[in-house]
Amino acid sequence: MNASLVSQIAQELKLQDYQVSAVVQLTSEDCTVPFIARYRKERTGTLDEVQIRAIIERYNYVMELEKLKEQCLAVIRTQAEQKPELKPKLPEIEKQVRACQTKQQLEDVYMPYRPKRRTKAQIATEKGLEPLAKLIMTKLSEGADLLVTATPFVNATNEKIAAELRVQNEAEALQGASDIVAEQLSESASIRDLVRRLMYATGRQVAKANTIDDALGKVRDAKKTAKFQEKMDKFTNYFDYDEPIGKIPPHRIMALRRGESEKCLIVNLVVDEPQILQSMKDQILQDKVCHTSTKEWLEAMVKSSYRRLLSPSIETEIRLELKERAEKEAIRVFSDNLGKLLMLPPIPSATVCGIDPGVRTGSKCAVVSSTGTYVDAITIYPNFSDAASTATDEARKNLRDLLISKNVGYIAIGNGTGSEKIGQLVAELLKSEPALQNVKRLIVNEAGASVYSTDDIAREEFPDLDVTIRSAISIARRLQDPLSELVKIEPRSIGVGQYQHDLNATKLGKSLAEVVESCVNKVGVDLNTASYKLLSYVSGIRATVAKNIVQHRDKNGPFKNRQELLEVSGFGGKAFEQAAGFLRIKGGTNPLDNSSVHPERYEIVQKIAEDLKQPIAALIEQEHVVKSIPIENYVSETVGLPTLKDIVDELIKPGRDPRSEGSRLAFSADVSSIEDLKVDMVLPGTVTNVTNFGAFVDIGVHHNGLIHISELSNQFVKDATQMIHVGDVIEVKVIDIDLKRKRISLSTKTAQTQTPPPSRPRQQDRPPQSPQGQGPRGQRPPQQGQRPPHRGQNQQNRGHRPPQHGQRPPQHQGPRPVASSQRRDHKPSKPEQNYTLDDLMAKFKTK
Repeated sequence: MNASLVSQIAQELKLQDYQVSAVVQLTSEDCTVPFIARYRKERTGTLDEVQIRAIIERYNYVMELEKLKEQCLAVIRTQAEQKPELKPKLPEIEKQVRACQTKQQLEDVYMPYRPKRRTKAQIATEKGLEPLAKLIMTKLSEGADLLVTATPFVNATNEKIAAELRVQNEAEALQGASDIVAEQLSESASIRDLVRRLMYATGRQVAKANTIDDALGKVRDAKKTAKFQEKMDKFTNYFDYDEPIGKIPPHRIMALRRGESEKCLIVNLVVDEPQILQSMKDQILQDKVCHTSTKEWLEAMVKSSYRRLLSPSIETEIRLELKERAEKEAIRVFSDNLGKLLMLPPIPSATVCGIDPGVRTGSKCAVVSSTGTYVDAITIYPNFSDAASTATDEARKNLRDLLISKNVGYIAIGNGTGSEKIGQLVAELLKSEPALQNVKRLIVNEAGASVYSTDDIAREEFPDLDVTIRSAISIARRLQDPLSELVKIEPRSIGVGQYQHDLNATKLGKSLAEVVESCVNKVGVDLNTASYKLLSYVSGIRATVAKNIVQHRDKNGPFKNRQELLEVSGFGGKAFEQAAGFLRIKGGTNPLDNSSVHPERYEIVQKIAEDLKQPIAALIEQEHVVKSIPIENYVSETVGLPTLKDIVDELIKPGRDPRSEGSRLAFSADVSSIEDLKVDMVLPGTVTNVTNFGAFVDIGVHHNGLIHISELSNQFVKDATQMIHVGDVIEVKVIDIDLKRKRISLSTKTAQTQTPPPSRPRQQDRPPQSPQGQGPRGQRPPQQGQRPPHRGQNQQNRGHRPPQHGQRPPQHQGPRPVASSQRRDHKPSKPEQNYTLDDLMAKFKTK
């Protein structure tokens, strides 16, 4: 790689040249990001995955830019061969192209030479009016009569010129010259930069409601009208919208684009046109005085260039730039939420019953063992309209028998249609049955369960089961181990983002795949139990090789050591290097195979054991022995202190699961539906989705409540994603309930002033919680002294109503609502404990 490019990237990212060079070199050797971050720390200077990905992304951009420069120069050189007047300019043009730092700059420099369709300027040039255009522009301040100047170019009666190329009169000649200069201005890099800057500085995004006639036409039926009106209701906050483009938050940009694409909104970019036109004239004249004889021509030409060519082109650029900015932020939010969800702690050693709710077809209840093995399933058909009916009694009895006979410890209820009614039935059963008092009831997002149930991997795992039973199994398993189960589902279907269906599918898929890969490799994978889907995310393992591993395991039995991987078809030396450290073998022939110590470093551990005159097995989990090792004695040219410290940590806690700490929340039977809620009630909840405008929280009533960003803290909060995360357990206060629309508004502002909640247990056994819906439906920020309008789970596809011009967002004061004891890096001094809503209701009932 070019040393200057290395220095350029290093300077941009504030890194050392050797770090950038090492990452680029390792990437060219087909090393994955997790492998580089974990096992090549000496070469990269202990860069983390975020820094490594930033280097790779920037490097790819720079290399793509260099390739585009060569393509542009090739086109320009070809044109120079056809246009001799262009040849003397080639050195300067090449210098300008080489100096471009961004694709936008390159586009501006290349624009005059870009092949284009036949334009007005080209037609005027064919008529021989280019000399007239040059003459006028060089004599702007001389005060010459333009009609006299144009007379020599009129050739209406010249029979030697083809009729279509004849200029009929002076007015036509001047118009042709205007067309030529207007196009030249629109292709000038300096003029484009000026107009772009002014449009950004003065531009405002303005939206208004579309009419039904314009959207649907005058011929329509009542069904289409009702459906369109339902869509329109989602965008009422944008029917009178006006906001500077530099201040529009990403989620509003996405909301405006969706409203426009659904023909509910008419969106326009409004700029200060007089200022732009005047600035263009000033730059053209450069302090020269334009005489009256040419002033009108110049003003008309500038206006034509701007309105006909510059404005449409740059407005498209701005809209695309706003879209890309919004997409980038939406992808970041989605990726962050997905990472937090995947890293939620598993529930070890617990039998779980997953319930896939259903009204007409019944609710499927599937039990899986503590290892995720399918045990049994039933379908219950309660009569939701009559709790005392025979059907309901039979459903309750069948579920009771299943739970007791299978010794179920947790019930995971999917949040789909009918979940509220099933949740009430389960809550009443747990409350009334003494044998089930210790069973925990939890709500689990079932987004993607139906996708999994019809996928190939589900058919391979459970070929004889109905798809609805497979869905119930998936719901139970994602409570047991979120990471292992959710990797089987397309990330976009998990539903923890905003406007994900409006985003660039390629960019979103790439980002989410990187998140899953990162999480899987941080945790490590049990080689003898993992599905091929989970194995396919391990560093260096492709999907086909992952299937070969499972087939080899089924045919030959469990792997006894990592070296046996080399016997798998398609698993070569490079794959072994990249993957071995992330694969775990419990009870194998080598104790180091159950750790993240890479096989290439086994010799060092062996040397340490020999120096201590003990077998390797005697060092495992012997902290006092391991910490006494003088690791600096084992530093070499290839192995430094970072790697040695990692080895020591693994010997103390081999195969440590980074998800093992945190808190869990099991819901009570006392509050199981939205009707049980009351304004000012303070409850614990689990954050299920975070957007730029707020957070959605599961409080156990089957409808996620919304904490608007203005209700997150007493201090001003610019971005909700920076202060609250998916999986956080927090206390919230109910501030509004809309029973008709099933919407719950929550706040943490008041809860912050309450007495601190009981000590949080470690983040162990906490279930994965994720929201319903596809994208954010925000709301207008409240004015001073006003309570924010109510929002609930079905609001996730709305954008905020932006602040009106001249208004400032409300100022907030107060601490972050998530206590330090809820962070995953916090280790509470108290022993782990389960707590339910019952435990906290007594504490908060007086508040």
